[in-house]
Amino acid sequence: MKSASLSATLEQAVAGRSPWQDARVRFLRNKAAVVSLALLAIITLACIAGPWLLPNQFDSADWNAMSVPPTFAHWHLFGTDETGRDLFVRCLIGGRVSLMIGALATLTSVTLGIVWGAVAGFIGGRVDNAMMRFVDMMYAIPYLLIAILMVTLLGREFYLVVLTITVFSWMDMARVVRGQTLAIRSKEYVEAARAIGVPTRRIIVRHVVPNLLGIVAIYTTVTVPGVILTESVLSFLGLGVQEPMTSWGVLIQDGVGVMESAPWILLFPAALLSITLYCINFVGDGLRDALDPKDR
Repeated sequence: MKSASLSATLEQAVAGRSPWQDARVRFLRNKAAVVSLALLAIITLACIAGPWLLPNQFDSADWNAMSVPPTFAHWHLFGTDETGRDLFVRCLIGGRVSLMIGALATLTSVTLGIVWGAVAGFIGGRVDNAMMRFVDMMYAIPYLLIAILMVTLLGREFYLVVLTITVFSWMDMARVVRGQTLAIRSKEYVEAARAIGVPTRRIIVRHVVPNLLGIVAIYTTVTVPGVILTESVLSFLGLGVQEPMTSWGVLIQDGVGVMESAPWILLFPAALLSITLYCINFVGDGLRDALDPKDR
């Protein structure tokens, strides 16, 4: 009986040392990160399902309710804009567009950064030098100016906005992944895989990339706010999504012009954008603390 009890205790102790379980426990202890994650989930669900559940349409105008302040009448909870369009629904639609652009651009830029950095760091030598000098050249290009030029020449379609943001948002991830890969490629299990003749591509996919997931998760939460903010800046400059579709940047641009006479048109989308960015940053801080091996 004692040996069985000791064996069960040892099994529980070993199971409790799982790094991902330990990270989850550490993350759940961070109240700011947990609350931010819950609030971010609420905002995302509201942006996805809210426009389908509310009676007003984002592109329909009520000429009898132009620039109406927030009221419960006709579900104008955030008021209406200058043309009588319901601001509540437009904020949700704008959030859907901004979050979707942020998610897609982040996914593509993170994927490109992982591939570029892992290949450069693992192969090394002249290949590493050439690939990282290209990254340095990309850093030297004025980001916002080229983004404005690309959107102006290619158009303001949804996928073009995502492509424009992606082109200039993967370099940080590539640098981080490259630095981590340089440390990982000297590990014993990588040397053993090389010794038995495992192809380089398989070593990168099976051994290098899985060990980068922690740092990638942290930097992804840093990339998302930057991407959303870039989309908002482009939309604010009139180079983002086109009417009647909207985003938080477009709504902020509309609100700036009538800030003195109808401040709610600016305040609500600006507040939603700020809250979302703060939540993502707090979640990133929580992931950083949970996945930091120095704190284990």
